[in-house]
Amino acid sequence: MQVNKITDYLWEIPPTEKEGMRVPARIYASEKLLKEMDDGVFEQITNVACLPGIQKYALCMPDGHWGYGFPIGGVAAFSLQDGVISPGGIGFDINCGMRLIRTDLTKADVQPRLKDLLNVLFNKVPAGVGAKGFVKIERKEMAEVMTRGVNWCIKKGYGWAQDRDRIEGDGCLPGGDPSHVSQHAVERGVGQLGTLGSGNHYLEIQVASNENIYDEKLARALGIFGQDQVVVMVHCGSRGFGHQIATDYLRVFDSAMKKYGITVRDRQLACVPFRSPEGQAYYSAMACAANMAFANRQVITHRIREAFSQVFNEDAERLGLETIYDVAHNVAKIETYEMDGKPTELLVHRKGSTRSFGPGRTEIPTLYRDWGQPVIVGGSMETGSYLCIGTQKAETETFGSTMHGSGRTMSRHAAKRMVRGTDLQRRMEEHGILVKAVSMSGLAEEAGAAYKNISEVVDTMDAVGVSKKIVQLKPIGNIKG
Repeated sequence: MQVNKITDYLWEIPPTEKEGMRVPARIYASEKLLKEMDDGVFEQITNVACLPGIQKYALCMPDGHWGYGFPIGGVAAFSLQDGVISPGGIGFDINCGMRLIRTDLTKADVQPRLKDLLNVLFNKVPAGVGAKGFVKIERKEMAEVMTRGVNWCIKKGYGWAQDRDRIEGDGCLPGGDPSHVSQHAVERGVGQLGTLGSGNHYLEIQVASNENIYDEKLARALGIFGQDQVVVMVHCGSRGFGHQIATDYLRVFDSAMKKYGITVRDRQLACVPFRSPEGQAYYSAMACAANMAFANRQVITHRIREAFSQVFNEDAERLGLETIYDVAHNVAKIETYEMDGKPTELLVHRKGSTRSFGPGRTEIPTLYRDWGQPVIVGGSMETGSYLCIGTQKAETETFGSTMHGSGRTMSRHAAKRMVRGTDLQRRMEEHGILVKAVSMSGLAEEAGAAYKNISEVVDTMDAVGVSKKIVQLKPIGNIKG
């Protein structure tokens, strides 16, 4: 497959390379990262370029790797009039995302109590397959979670009012309609609020050191003062609830495509017109899952505050446990972009990609509007993560999107063949990172060697100008499912 170099960090596959491509496929990557990408990325992103109503380009971020339908790291925008919606472009873990919480504590404050803190967090925030949370609700109240998201949490005392102002979309994606959600999905999700799940989901204690701050002014605007400041990062989503919704609608779409005369190169890209009854039903169900995920991360934040208060015998507010931001990276949203010289609403699919709006967009909370949207980028548990900020260039180049994490270079099975979980845990402790995991097998799957170099991924989009790196965060404690 012909891949043309546009710049040192941008590559393009022209529509002539595959029958049915409506737009070029573009990949953001250094030459090294491009060579590391599996063949599935090129096959999948060119398949995405064949979908009806796609606008300008099918895009893949530098953390891209093979996924279900779309590659992880895939971005595509569709016309609302003649474009489609595809669960494969959003993912099974709808609104899997990141939340970053600051503290006024330093590494020196936390290190002597780190083991106790991890033990308390491990008990308060259940992890692993099938984990159930402490929040007990019935279907009627679950419907309110589906439609109100974080607002339900704050009403119930699981958050502070200011949390809502520091979450993408105020922690609630409009349009959620519980009538479009199956009973089975509700049964799977009703007990999962406040739980991490498994796989690459985690709760991590991190440190922001002065030498890892790249823009001190912006770091302070985002709540980071350095000096080995301790922060907490959470990575999780809608758990089995979102997975069931995706599963339900993939079945619906697979049979409905014929009715609309749609054919796709890969059944995993099953889709229907966005304006169709099936498309609207899925969009509203997806919004329900997105709101459950926002609520899930909010309840986890509540439990984190409880844990810090318990271990440090101090009120969470006095400890400075404020939400910096919360971003989604598996979702579809209606957003406005300049197209042919006029503002146009498009349906933007982001799968393993983070929104990266620049200063001035009204979607950004007032607190950060002068600076741009915060972008939280999760790395592997051995290497660290990043806090970045969006740019106006992203809005013209990538439909306001950037990377979401490191991106895998190795399958989970290969990682388990390479390392034993107990050996990995011991090695990390020798490097100053304590880990508590539900499963040693699951821990092995997440070894740092199974992921791309997070700094190279972040530096790629920084060099392109689509997102700006602000601070690198180094792990000292991690809870894995």
